[in-house]
Amino acid sequence: MATTRLLSPHALPLPSRTAADALRPAATPSRRPLAVRAVALPTPGCRPRKGPHDAEESSRRTMLLAAGATVFLSWPNPAAFAAEAKKGFLPVTDKKDGYSFLYPFGWQEVVVQGQDKVYKDVIEPLESVSVNTIPTNKQDIRDLGPPDQVAEALIRKVLAAPTQKTKLIEAKENNVDGRTYYTFEFTAQAPNFTRHALGAIAIANGKFYTLTTGANERRWDKMKDRLHTVVDSFKIEARI
Repeated sequence: MATTRLLSPHALPLPSRTAADALRPAATPSRRPLAVRAVALPTPGCRPRKGPHDAEESSRRTMLLAAGATVFLSWPNPAAFAAEAKKGFLPVTDKKDGYSFLYPFGWQEVVVQGQDKVYKDVIEPLESVSVNTIPTNKQDIRDLGPPDQVAEALIRKVLAAPTQKTKLIEAKENNVDGRTYYTFEFTAQAPNFTRHALGAIAIANGKFYTLTTGANERRWDKMKDRLHTVVDSFKIEARI
């Protein structure tokens, strides 16, 4: 199976930050005097007569109330929206290659040769997520071997430079919506930094998909929950 080597995180270009626009206060609308219309009050104990116009207005109000109730009952549960929302993340959907994932708000997209998608932090260059796809004739990730064996080979041959010392911490198999994913955790030690990373791989649509995300070891405790969210959000859809 042909592989594509990831570039060192330090080789990724750092886009410049854009300055935020100054907030402008909205113009205060001018106030107009309210027009008061005199209304004749009915005599106590007497029931006012309903003319044709009153009956039409009553029917109209009934229809509006019924329509409003229908809209309210059909509106999705706000609690469900809150449960599904991921605060602090933005979605990416690639319909052409059939995958999607989330990345932390504030990361910016950069172009890296050999990678399909790359998003990274402009301050911390080791904090990034990348997705790569290569053709394969395999039908399932399990056709390549068990999780630890596949992850170990991928880390040494593709995800880390030959001069880096790597360590596989964990590799496991997950089944999501009937599709098998291998997820793994590893470190790659270079002379001047150590990157702590997570990965997810799967086979579908005639492609071998790899998502990798990570951070500098010194920031791992701060970033690990967000990085796990990125990996767990990685989904592949069957293309017809």
